[in-house]
Amino acid sequence: MKILLLEDDFMLNEMIGNYLNSTGHKVVTTSTGSECLNLLQKEEFDLLILDINVPDIDGFTILETLHQQKREIPTIYISALIDIEDISRAFDIGCYDYLKKPFHLKELTIRINRLLKNQITPKQHKRLSKSYSFDIESMTLYFNNEPHILPRRQLKIIEVLARNRSLVVDYDMFKEYAYNGDEVDISTIRSEINRIKKILKEDFIINIRGSGYMIKTPQ
Repeated sequence: MKILLLEDDFMLNEMIGNYLNSTGHKVVTTSTGSECLNLLQKEEFDLLILDINVPDIDGFTILETLHQQKREIPTIYISALIDIEDISRAFDIGCYDYLKKPFHLKELTIRINRLLKNQITPKQHKRLSKSYSFDIESMTLYFNNEPHILPRRQLKIIEVLARNRSLVVDYDMFKEYAYNGDEVDISTIRSEINRIKKILKEDFIINIRGSGYMIKTPQ
């Protein structure tokens, strides 16, 4: 696993980096928020381990910036902040876990292993909800990382929604991408989407009255 570690305490940075490298991970380390964001623009990472109070750009802002860019990278915060408001904010903006300093290095490994087992969705998957994701390359809908079989027309509808998360997909877009440009009326599209919503175990398709449908980017 390729990990980006942000920690401004030099000794702790070196200790965590060396430890994770010794357990088989590839770790890139940095001590400032700006350098962390710069590395994220240049390289791909499987996991972020972020301190919060670091020079120039804090750990909260880094994860919020990634979400604004529609990028989802599992993140573990490591911080001396123990106020419940700080911890709540960390989870509200989408972190996977939060470790209070000081902590045992083996505890960090336990958290990473749990993430590997239960949480990481393959990179090509678009997260649609807590349990659903969509692999655009293979046109496969997953529920808890298990394929959820649907007819191809319904998969095409979910595909265009997944490609445009947080944006309204209007009926013309559905006609073009899910119906190959055929002339279908709005009621036909609505009926098909309603059938999909009844099949799904989580309701993540939102009806925007008079405009179309959308999927919000999960937090």
